Amino acid sequence: MTLTTSYVQEIEALDVPTAIHQRRSIKSFSSDPIAPELLEQLLELTVAAPSSYNLQDWRIILVQDPAQKAALSAASWGQQMVVQAPVTFVFAADPNAWQKNLPLILEEGLRSGAWSEGTASYFKQAIPQFQTALKDKAREYAIKDAIIAATHTALAAESLGLSTCFMNGWIEEQVKAIIGAEDPDLAIALLLPVGYKAEARLNPGRLPFSVNVSIDRLNNPYPGV
Repeated sequence: MTLTTSYVQEIEALDVPTAIHQRRSIKSFSSDPIAPELLEQLLELTVAAPSSYNLQDWRIILVQDPAQKAALSAASWGQQMVVQAPVTFVFAADPNAWQKNLPLILEEGLRSGAWSEGTASYFKQAIPQFQTALKDKAREYAIKDAIIAATHTALAAESLGLSTCFMNGWIEEQVKAIIGAEDPDLAIALLLPVGYKAEARLNPGRLPFSVNVSIDRLNNPYPGV
């Protein structure tokens, strides 16, 4: 498959199953930069991710400055991936995003023809009601949406010849300070260094379906074929 951007850059992308099977968490990156056109293409594929009510309640911060990367590494107990990789995607989750995003989302849904006036009117009422009813769960929902978007990034990056590493080891308040996030409700969902791998990593294998896949009820193992 060939992907084309407005920059007329063409990349022979991997198909989705190949990208899934090939992707590994890379712990060592080269210092080679990512072309701006390729980075923008990756962002386009990232924000194509689904989210609850299409609220797009993620906040994506691209950390590229060397001092910022060093600070992120320190906030991640010295992990070097964020220093080595040319860019680290910090996925933050905003549980209050619906309040500012809703008018824009409704407008775009109508403009694109994806939503009728009736659908937009329904969402205009339903979304505030749903989000308010979530209460303490709103943060969790936003984090889930951000992680879905990060998964899109990882698979899209792999398909475009880049590598990634899902990071879940960092001190949230320090990361928030580094990216200038003052909102106490904002959550850090994930750090994802992106770049060109400087190592080869083999697939360590996966357990058989019978161990962790069930049919209808837990511990009713899927037999496989």
